[in-house]
Amino acid sequence: MRINIEVNGNLKTYDVAPDDYLLDTLRADNIFSIKRGCETSSCGVCTVLMDGKAVQSCTILSVKAEGHKITTIEGHQKEAKKLSEHFGHQGADQCGYCNSALALTVHAMKDEIKEPTNEDIKEYLVGNLCRCTGYEAQHRAIKLCLEDDE
Repeated sequence: MRINIEVNGNLKTYDVAPDDYLLDTLRADNIFSIKRGCETSSCGVCTVLMDGKAVQSCTILSVKAEGHKITTIEGHQKEAKKLSEHFGHQGADQCGYCNSALALTVHAMKDEIKEPTNEDIKEYLVGNLCRCTGYEAQHRAIKLCLEDDE
């Protein structure tokens, strides 16, 4: 079946099977910033934005994305660069496998929660797992990024 999805501002048409997941459809389109992790919506590395909300693409059927706006990290380069710089300054950048999804989740949080508290940040990011860090440096970097209005 054919579906139409706006991906990073570009209307795309995909031929998909009824049981194809959005993760696989986008990766087949050479969008490799979306990582494969747990495939159960537990780790968050497959996060994309659907109409501005952070969702896990490993458990969303591609047909459910019909007519929606999907944004990957390629659609948020400026903010990703800013978060990356804060990660570097805070010593939070390890292997980088989770960074793209984390940056998209931070973007969604920024749009949804004005002036989030430390508790808000921790709660919002609970679905983004990182095996390399203790989260403290990431939390500091994210807080600085949220305060950085440039």
